Amino acid sequence: MINNYAIILASGSGERAGLNIPKQFAVIEEKTILEHTIEVFEKNNLINGIILVSNPLYIDKVKDILLKNNYSKVLKVLPGGKTRQQSSYIGISAIKDFNSNVLIHDAVRPFINDKIISECIYALNEYKAVNVAIESSDTIIEIDNNNIIKNTLNRKFLRRCQTPQCFKLDIIKRAHELAIKDNLIENTDDCSLVLKYNLADIFVISGSNNNIKITYPIDLEIANLIYKEQKKEST
Repeated sequence: MINNYAIILASGSGERAGLNIPKQFAVIEEKTILEHTIEVFEKNNLINGIILVSNPLYIDKVKDILLKNNYSKVLKVLPGGKTRQQSSYIGISAIKDFNSNVLIHDAVRPFINDKIISECIYALNEYKAVNVAIESSDTIIEIDNNNIIKNTLNRKFLRRCQTPQCFKLDIIKRAHELAIKDNLIENTDDCSLVLKYNLADIFVISGSNNNIKITYPIDLEIANLIYKEQKKEST
């Protein structure tokens, strides 16, 4: 049996969101963003365990949240690194079950849903790496150093990446080890490392327009609207 582990990256500082706390602790309808995110993975029947990688200054706050909610699948809370890549590797390294799948997710994407998580895991039966993405509604341009357009890209072949990004554990661990060896420490996502070292084909499944990453103040306003709409649809 292959176990499925979710690594939730909650080590951000929240500076761009204009808050005095990391944005994963901002509240949407009486729950922190982190709680909303954890609960989706907690309730998914295919997820066997959850590892939280926290901003080191807020580990006690994370533990208080866990104590309050009594989540059964959260296995570890670990201090994150200085970059997203470092935090991701910390989470990956904590999994000792070598023959397993790992889903790496941004804590500040609280509207990930059960369907996407399950589709990612099913896809890992056939592929070694899976990315979640949505179509781009905007035309994407390529510019040069002087802000002059060089090229207009065909939207048909473009996607906007989301998380979770999902892997066979041995593949993503190898990608990070190669990056460390090459002194690459600032990659913003895990699939790019697998792609860089040509370790596996990366299959793309459809994400959701609601699966937003909360980064700026306006994103919090949008998140509250999404939550209210989802709540209305579920009643």
